[in-house]
Amino acid sequence: MIDMKAARLILTSLFAVTICITAAAQLTGTVHVHDNSADGTVIPKEIYGQFSEHLGRCIYDGIWVGKDSPIPNVDGYRLDVLNALKELKVPVLRWPGGCFADDYHWMDGIGPQEKRTSIANNTWGGTMEDNSFGTHEFLNLCELLGCEPYISGNVGSGSVEELAKWVEYMNSDAPSTVADMRRANGREEPWHVKYLGIGNEAWGCGGDMTPEYYSDLFKRYATYLRSYKGERLLKVASGASDYDYNWTEVCMKAIGSRMSAIAVHYYSSLDWNHKGQAAKFDNEGYYTLLAKAVDIENCIRKHISIMDRLDPDGNVDLFVDEWGTWWDVEPGTNPGHLFQQNTMRDAMMAAMTLNIFHKYTRRIKMANIAQVVNVLQSMVLTKGDRMVLTPTYHVFNMYKVHQDAEFIPVETGDNVLTYTSRGAVPELSASASRKDGVLHVSLANPSLDKTQTVKLDWDSFRKDAKVSATVLCSKDIHDFNDFGKEPRVAVKPFTAVRKVAGGVEIEMPAASVVVLEIK
Repeated sequence: MIDMKAARLILTSLFAVTICITAAAQLTGTVHVHDNSADGTVIPKEIYGQFSEHLGRCIYDGIWVGKDSPIPNVDGYRLDVLNALKELKVPVLRWPGGCFADDYHWMDGIGPQEKRTSIANNTWGGTMEDNSFGTHEFLNLCELLGCEPYISGNVGSGSVEELAKWVEYMNSDAPSTVADMRRANGREEPWHVKYLGIGNEAWGCGGDMTPEYYSDLFKRYATYLRSYKGERLLKVASGASDYDYNWTEVCMKAIGSRMSAIAVHYYSSLDWNHKGQAAKFDNEGYYTLLAKAVDIENCIRKHISIMDRLDPDGNVDLFVDEWGTWWDVEPGTNPGHLFQQNTMRDAMMAAMTLNIFHKYTRRIKMANIAQVVNVLQSMVLTKGDRMVLTPTYHVFNMYKVHQDAEFIPVETGDNVLTYTSRGAVPELSASASRKDGVLHVSLANPSLDKTQTVKLDWDSFRKDAKVSATVLCSKDIHDFNDFGKEPRVAVKPFTAVRKVAGGVEIEMPAASVVVLEIK
C-alpha cells in the first residue's frame, strides 16, 4: 500500500515528465562542479538587469496606466506588472532608451502632468507620447522595485548643458535653481542615480558617429557630468554592436578609465533582414537561433581581450546593456512597436546566455535584457487588464538564486549537439554558484529529441546533502503563454534526481532548463 505522500511524489514526477517534449533517444553528460576552486568572484546581481524604453507598449499599458485607470494600479503603476517584477528581484532598470534616449528631453517629462509636452515618438512608429511617465515616475518606480536606475542620456540631439542639469536635478541636494525645481515638483531628497549612459548606439541611431568622434564627445560630456555629495557617478560609454571590435579598441585607447564602463549590444535572430517569426519555426530555425545566441561567448571574449590589453588593471567594466531575441512583429501589430511572442525557444536562449555571462563577471558587471514588458524578449506581456508571464520570465525567476552569489567554476566537456550556418550548439550548458552555504547549479539541455542523463559531481560532496530541483519545459518547443488560457510553460518541481556515488544524477528532458539546489 502506498501512502499519500509517496503517491503525491509519484504524480508530481509523472507530471514533470509529461509536460516536456517526448524523447526516445538519450544523451549522457557530466558536470564537474569545482566548489573548492572558487576564488571569491561574485556574480553581480546587475547581470539580471532589465531594459525599459519608450517603445510600443513597454511604458504605457505595460508599466504605466495612470492613477485614473480602471486597471488595478499603485499610483499609476500596473499592480500585476509591479508584483511580477518584484518577484524577479529586478536589480537595475535602464531607461528611457534605446534609440528613444537620443530624442528624449527630460524637461518635457517633469512638472504637473496636464502641462507636459506631447511629442510624436518618431523613433518607434510615430506614436504620440504625452510624457506622463517621466523622471519622477521612473525613479519612483525603481524605488518601489528596490532596484538601481540606469539613465541613458541624450547625446544625439541634446546638449552637454541639458544632460548636466538632468544629473543635477536627480542627484544634487544643494539649494540650486535646478535642485529647487525638483523640490517644487514634489521630491525633496535626491535619488542618487548611480549609472549614467552617455548616449546610446552612437554608431547608429544615436548620431551615426565614428568611434573617434564619439570618444572626444564622451570626454566633453564626462567633464561636466558631476558626482554630487561624494558619490561617484558611473559614466557608461556607448559601445559596439556585437562584432565591431574596432569600436572597443578606439574607445579604450581614447577614453580609457575616464569611463566607468563600456557597453556592447548583441541581438539574436535567424537573420537581421529576415528575422523569422517568434512562434513559427522549424528545427533548423531553433538550432540556428541557439547557435547565434551562444556565439555571444566568442564576441565578449574578443571585446574583453581588447580591454585586458589596454586596461590590464580592470578599471573599465563591460555592460551588455541590450541583449535578447529579435523576431518579426506579431501579425496585425504596429511594426514600430516590436511586439513579439515568447516561446520555450526564447527561454532556452535566455538560460544558455545567462550561463555564459556568469563565466565572465571579472569584466561583465551588468546586462540588461531587451525589454521588460511588451517589447522584444519580454518578461511579461499585457493586453488590457490581463497579463501573462513569459517563458523567459520563468528562467529569470529560476536563475535569481545566482544574484550576488559566489561563482563556482564548472566543466561540461566540449561535446557539440549540432552545427548550423551560425555556428555550433553545445550539448549541455551549465553554471553554478554558492550563497549562504547553498549551492545552485543551472542546466540547459538544448536537444529537441534527446533526454540527457547528467551526472554532477563536486569537490565537497556530502552524502547527507539535501537536493531539490525545479524544471522548465513544455510539450512543444513552440509553446507560449497566452491571454485567458492556462499557461503552457511554467516552472514545476523536478523529481528525476537521485544521489549516486560522488554526486547526483538527473534525467533532463529534451529542451529543458533545470535548477538544482544542494544544501
